[in-house]
Amino acid sequence: MTTAPPSVSAPSVVAADPVDGAGSGPASTAAPHAPGRGRRLIGWIFVAALLVGIALLSMRFAVTDPDLTGTLNPDGPGPAGAKALAELARDQGSDIDITRSRLDAAGALDPETTLVMTDPYTLSDQAVLDLIDRADRVVLLGGSARMLRLLELGEDVPGEAGRVQAGCGVPEFADVGVIEAERMFLPAPGVDGCFRVESGASAVLRTTADARMVTLVEGTHLFSNDALAENGNAALGLALLAQTDRIVWYVPNFQDSDLSVDEDSLGDLTPEWVTPAILLLMIAGFAAIWWRGRRFGPLVAESLPVTVRASETMQGRARLTARAADAPHAGEAIRTGTVTRLAARLALGPRSTAQEVADAASDRLRIPRTSLYDLLAGSAPQSDNELIDLARRLAELETAVDDAVHIERNRP
Repeated sequence: MTTAPPSVSAPSVVAADPVDGAGSGPASTAAPHAPGRGRRLIGWIFVAALLVGIALLSMRFAVTDPDLTGTLNPDGPGPAGAKALAELARDQGSDIDITRSRLDAAGALDPETTLVMTDPYTLSDQAVLDLIDRADRVVLLGGSARMLRLLELGEDVPGEAGRVQAGCGVPEFADVGVIEAERMFLPAPGVDGCFRVESGASAVLRTTADARMVTLVEGTHLFSNDALAENGNAALGLALLAQTDRIVWYVPNFQDSDLSVDEDSLGDLTPEWVTPAILLLMIAGFAAIWWRGRRFGPLVAESLPVTVRASETMQGRARLTARAADAPHAGEAIRTGTVTRLAARLALGPRSTAQEVADAASDRLRIPRTSLYDLLAGSAPQSDNELIDLARRLAELETAVDDAVHIERNRP
């Protein structure tokens, strides 16, 4: 008497494919969905925009040479420039030749020309003296301590600035009126001081030594475009500049400097034995690399020093599938494993399709083929619940086939 094989009943036990799932059950795919391609694209666009913004900001704040020629620049229309004073001098009939080369300035000077300049900070002492020696009338619009020392005009007197009048016998200063002096100077012996205070400090220094008239005043603020209209500033500027028909206005700049900085090299700052020692160490390093270095050759296959257990691989793949929340892929893997094992138990070839396995299982279990077709090759599960249901039904099918084959083999 033959015992009827058990039929496939409703899902009751959760089982998993031992190849693609964990040993005790299928790995849960409840992990959050991976970010889509659109979100990744937006992230890369944001990073690119951030980099472009940083690059533009760096270019905006790039270090550049400061424009030091803006102070009392006869071409400068800004608040610190002296274009207004230059235009007033032109209106008085003076021809102004603006130059940024000391050689051109020296070549343009003649006995009827006034040399005007601020503090020539880019020139050496000798270059300044050579330029002044070519002029018979010099107006210095900056009262630096170097020019006071170099021309022996006097010394600075701090704390004496204020409103002053001419107070001297210079005819062109008679109608200037009151000015607001920025700095005061104590004249040296033989130097006349105008616009004095009671202590003897003066805002304007003038000397006629060596048949050359040299006048010095701190005019950074007095003669600027922003303050020229105040008090008698404009009148004082014309009294200094517009006394000749021609003016050579030299504007100092670093491109016209004769100063040279002798920078010591690294070899000059280190002892003599350092360079030979560095060369010797480099040679020894290259020799050691040549001696002990490995040469690259063809790849050689070798066995791994460790063996990875199948259960660890199975669990790792299950975790990856769960993390990706890919229920369709997990269901396909479980179905593939079930079809492979059922084909072996039903004496089919390893390349048997799911339909062939379903036909053979239907004959053994005497159940409709349609239900087995749908179970082994149906639509993929789309959620965790559908995946668990599919795994349970496949496990019950394998159990039923195992029982049928075992009973048939033990039939008397």
